Amino acid sequence: MILEETILQTSRRVYLVGMLMCVALLLAAAYFQHILLLEPCPLCILQRLMVMVTGGVFLLAFLHNPRGLANRIYGGLIVISTMIGAGISTRHVWLQNLPPELVPSCGPGLNFMLENFPLRRTIELVFRGSGECAEVDWSLLGLTIPAWTLIAFVVLGVLGLNRLLSQSRGRRMFSDKF
Repeated sequence: MILEETILQTSRRVYLVGMLMCVALLLAAAYFQHILLLEPCPLCILQRLMVMVTGGVFLLAFLHNPRGLANRIYGGLIVISTMIGAGISTRHVWLQNLPPELVPSCGPGLNFMLENFPLRRTIELVFRGSGECAEVDWSLLGLTIPAWTLIAFVVLGVLGLNRLLSQSRGRRMFSDKF
């Protein structure tokens, strides 16, 4: 009984930490956009969306405080959402590291595409990226915003993997001293 309570406390802490990380990422994005006046490109917006989805799953899991299979389902959902986010971030980092002559030309904004193209075409164009996605407006320790976002998705994915692989009894990826 004590072991099960400890596992549930660990799960709840993991979900809280993940949710707080997502909130911090969204606050950082708001700071970049509204204080530093850096306009987000379409890939930035998709990364923000995936941070919101991931944070929402962390929040639901924190509130639900699941056990057993439900705990692993939340972990799986977190892993899936972070893998999608990491894929988008990886594409963005790749575009930023292209030689200037290979950077795609700037395309229309996301709002224009959503209003004038079918959703499938809009998604296709967004994932192709554009010149604005290749611009580097800010970096810290040599890493751009999409690179830091990629690192965050990996960390969040590890937290989700921890819950996905958790067991009611027996070994766990992390100890209870979180």
